[in-house]
Amino acid sequence: MSPFWSVSLFWIVSVLFVAIALALVLPPLLRRPSGPDKLGRREINIAVYRDQLQEMEADRANGQLADEQFHAARLELEARLAEDALGQNAATQPATSSGRFLGYTVGVLLPIAVFAMYFWLGNPGALLPQADAPSAAPAQAAGHDMSKLAREMEAKLQSSPGDGKAWMMLGRIQAAQQRWEEAAKAYQKAIELMPGEASARSAYAEVLALRNNRELGGEPMKLVREALALDPSDRKGLELAGIAAFQGKNYKEAVAYMTRLYQQLSPDDPYAKDIQSAIQEAERAGGGNGLDNLSAQPSAPVPPTAAAGASIKGKVEIAAALKSRIKDGDVMFLFARAGQGGPPIAVIRSTAGQLPLEFEMTDAMAMNPDSKLSSFKNVTLAVRIAKSGQPMGATGDLEGSLEGVKVGAQGVKLTIDKVRQ
Repeated sequence: MSPFWSVSLFWIVSVLFVAIALALVLPPLLRRPSGPDKLGRREINIAVYRDQLQEMEADRANGQLADEQFHAARLELEARLAEDALGQNAATQPATSSGRFLGYTVGVLLPIAVFAMYFWLGNPGALLPQADAPSAAPAQAAGHDMSKLAREMEAKLQSSPGDGKAWMMLGRIQAAQQRWEEAAKAYQKAIELMPGEASARSAYAEVLALRNNRELGGEPMKLVREALALDPSDRKGLELAGIAAFQGKNYKEAVAYMTRLYQQLSPDDPYAKDIQSAIQEAERAGGGNGLDNLSAQPSAPVPPTAAAGASIKGKVEIAAALKSRIKDGDVMFLFARAGQGGPPIAVIRSTAGQLPLEFEMTDAMAMNPDSKLSSFKNVTLAVRIAKSGQPMGATGDLEGSLEGVKVGAQGVKLTIDKVRQ
């Protein structure tokens, strides 16, 4: 309905309600005493006095009433008649006049009072169409909130400059505001304070790439590799590694990285749908059929697409004495390392509920595209059930290792038989 008709309808209904109220109030006040009622009462009184006069005349004719008495009684009767008539007129006229005056007063003042009260206590402006708030207002409000959060975090860091988590949070806030230089400095500080925090390195890599026109080569990819070495399941690291592989047309590596990321996400997550689309695009470009294999084997902990090259096949078991110390949901990592204590080359992430675990480790699980499994003749296999869920070892983790495993070997048996002290 247009604004004109909305306002018009409101006033029409308002006037109608006032008219109904006046129709109920005014008639009793404006009603005149009817002529027949007044005349009927007067005629009755006159008839009564006439009968009394006739009776008096009959009494005089019969000798029961002397002439002097008759005249005196007649004068008294006429006086009473005149007084009665005058008294009725005096009582009736003022009542009728005041009632009509009150009716006219109500008829004029009631509508004025009603509309005046509405304009005083009501909201006439609500009848007019309201302009929509600018669409930028929420964004401005959100920006104001982010600025406030940034100031609060900066104030906190003034008193606690050694809080690495706070530096991480400040970096995230500044990155959300596209303050790339400040965010990069915040992440650098977080890395200094928390050298084992993989997410700080991958977040720093993303900021550097965004600052450099989304270019991941060089320092950003160095940070990504470091992040994945610390935590093979770091989501931001896997995402950036997959993007870099796709940009370099290494589609099989892109599928491998993004499939590892996809396995950590809920299928209903919009982010998972984006990653799924990226995997499908990489597959169409020549990266294999990672998602098809993933849907066929949903519980398989190994990324489904293996790059061509050498592999290691085997089984991971746990010593009987340690079985009571694990739960099905405990996170398990299987690493291939370049020698005892060397950096991870490839990794498989699974859970203790999968034990005994049959595995196949290939170049697709490489932590660094420039350092694949097939680049080595022998590796060390290490397995860890991490109670914290993180790949970094901690006291109480259950571990096992096997040195000198030949790349290409099959039937390898690796046993979890130690508790980390």
